[in-house]
Amino acid sequence: MKGKQTVWDMVRSLAVIGLVVGAIYIFIPHDDKADPTRVVDYRVELITARRAAPYPVAAPQGLSADWRATSVSYERKSGNAWHLGFLDPEGQYVAVEQSTLPARTYVPKVTQKAELTDRTQAVGDATWQVWEGEKYDALVREEKGSTTVVTGTGSIAQLTELARALEAERG
Repeated sequence: MKGKQTVWDMVRSLAVIGLVVGAIYIFIPHDDKADPTRVVDYRVELITARRAAPYPVAAPQGLSADWRATSVSYERKSGNAWHLGFLDPEGQYVAVEQSTLPARTYVPKVTQKAELTDRTQAVGDATWQVWEGEKYDALVREEKGSTTVVTGTGSIAQLTELARALEAERG
């Protein structure tokens, strides 16, 4: 029988494979409307960063559950850079970035080239500089030994809400 296969045999084989694949698709549960966002728990990284950083590391307290943390990192070799990213309730990306680098070099890096404006934003007792960019806007605060940036695609109101929730501590 070897060498006697026909095109018709190949078509039948493909039809059988197609039926098996179709059955698997139908009977294995899947949710096309499920949210693909991977939420992260940042508590361990926050404790580690607060112990290692030479400045008080900021993280939000009291945000609603609609704010979902999606990314976190601390890189000592990159200017003691702390990063904590969120999706806000409107689905926009908003992040807290901190570093020992000066604002003039650090802010364009984490905001994808936002530029300083002459505007400021009051958040609690603090005054933040407003930076604007094509992709990300930012609120920036320089303190002794560190730069804190709240940035993202969210509105200035959303950035302000995150900045208002920040509490900076050392470990």
